[in-house]
Amino acid sequence: MKVTYTGRHEALTQAQRNRLDAKFGKLARILDMKQGEREAHVILTQERHIQRAEITVRFHDRNLVSFGMGPEVFPAILEAAEKLEKQLLKQRGKMRDTKRTPKPEKAAPEISEALPAPEVEPEGAPARQVFRTDHHEGRKPMTLEEALLEIEADRDYVVYRDAETNRVSVLVRRRDGNFELIEA
Repeated sequence: MKVTYTGRHEALTQAQRNRLDAKFGKLARILDMKQGEREAHVILTQERHIQRAEITVRFHDRNLVSFGMGPEVFPAILEAAEKLEKQLLKQRGKMRDTKRTPKPEKAAPEISEALPAPEVEPEGAPARQVFRTDHHEGRKPMTLEEALLEIEADRDYVVYRDAETNRVSVLVRRRDGNFELIEA
């Protein structure tokens, strides 16, 4: 991270510079360096006996600014860097939370709709259509005995959800009068 100092600042000791470099290195890791090297601008001012530090960093098209005050320059810069770190963590959390929401699903139509068949029919023959209806709304799972009673009412097959296994099953009447059970 490139750090630019502006204003009157006193000479910092080597230990203080190392500590500031470590702090700005941590900020650089938070900033996500994929878009290139980041830049921090530190403005130091003095008002009477109070040293004031202002740090400005660009983060995802936003300028984040933090202020720190103290009797000396070094504590003011550290305070501003800690405030900036909190801002960066908050903004990064917001960016992650807003980008990780699931896409809204389309509501399934509840009425019948006619869909053209995907096959190409020869000219002159009427085009076949597929009618989709949603009849399973509000149905409860069935047992095999209930499905047998349902198929006796002049049907060739019954598709139902098995109450014991909670799987989709199909009960089909065979030509010989017996029944065939197909479980998914």
